[in-house]
Amino acid sequence: MRIAVQYANLTVGADGVVVGHEAGDTLVRRLLRVFPGTALVGDHARHYPGLEVITQDMAAADDTVLINMDVVTSVQAYSAIKAAGCAHPRIMNFVWWDAGRYSDPVEVAAMALSCALFPTFTNSQRTQHTVEDLIKRWVVRPLAERAHIGGVNLGIRMEHVQPRTATDVPVVLYPAIYMDERKRPDLFFEIVSKVVKRTPIQVEARLAESGIVTDSAMRLSRERWAKVGPLIPSRDQYWAQLARTTAFVATAEEESYGLEYVEALVAGVIGIFPDKEWAHAILPEQYPYFYQTAQQAEDLLVAAVTDPDGCRESLDQAVGGSFASWLNEHHNDDEFESEIARQVRQWFPDL
Repeated sequence: MRIAVQYANLTVGADGVVVGHEAGDTLVRRLLRVFPGTALVGDHARHYPGLEVITQDMAAADDTVLINMDVVTSVQAYSAIKAAGCAHPRIMNFVWWDAGRYSDPVEVAAMALSCALFPTFTNSQRTQHTVEDLIKRWVVRPLAERAHIGGVNLGIRMEHVQPRTATDVPVVLYPAIYMDERKRPDLFFEIVSKVVKRTPIQVEARLAESGIVTDSAMRLSRERWAKVGPLIPSRDQYWAQLARTTAFVATAEEESYGLEYVEALVAGVIGIFPDKEWAHAILPEQYPYFYQTAQQAEDLLVAAVTDPDGCRESLDQAVGGSFASWLNEHHNDDEFESEIARQVRQWFPDL
């Protein structure tokens, strides 16, 4: 069996390494590790030492499984691969983002149909349940009943964590790379702008290119206590920055998993979370830093930046031991790697 991965935003450097630090880039690198010899699908065929980029029609071999991270395009991919000579195209969806992201009925229906037609792996149990619900509501019963859906929490690689680094002024992170409405950047701005009047903080936002040019990013960048910039170029630098970050405030209305938050928590950053289902799904039951109002978030953030050691001690107490160990147990990517490999073997047993 050969695996080919399709991801529209893929960027491969001159050395044949997948670059970028968005969740999609990270997941492509994980898939390359889980399935040695995996090819990537791009607009033009290229060959690098240890990596091959192929066009979609080149995935027409009978022994190839296409893992499509651009789920709504799977029907088109099926047609293209079949037209290239493959009698039975093998396609597997990978839903690695919030499955409720679409509001347009055509897009919702296209996603539901794709997930009913092709085996679908999801980035968390919450996303799996959302996909299953979409199929029930949008797809006719004969197709819905034959759907194959699986999933597991993504988890992270714990060895990336670096020793904590002290800073003169506590650093507060905007814990996302986009400032779209779902992330509620205006609420984040409201909270930190009040905190800075009570105690010194340095707010940092590291954004994707499309996020930097938004009105919310421009507004934040005008503040003397805030720094807005592009994504950090290397993985080591990314983890080094987390090691010097004191706290973050999550304000998203909905998340499918929350990879950025988990990475920050593992690095020792104190997370302030909205009292929402998605946040409870990734945290221990007794997690002490949930808020229901902006005022509560403000007070919790003040506590985090003025007494970070005390807050980390509270996190240990919440799990009756080591919070870091709890994270390692519940968010280790070994489970993700073994489960996605198992599902591929189960869904394509003839290969």
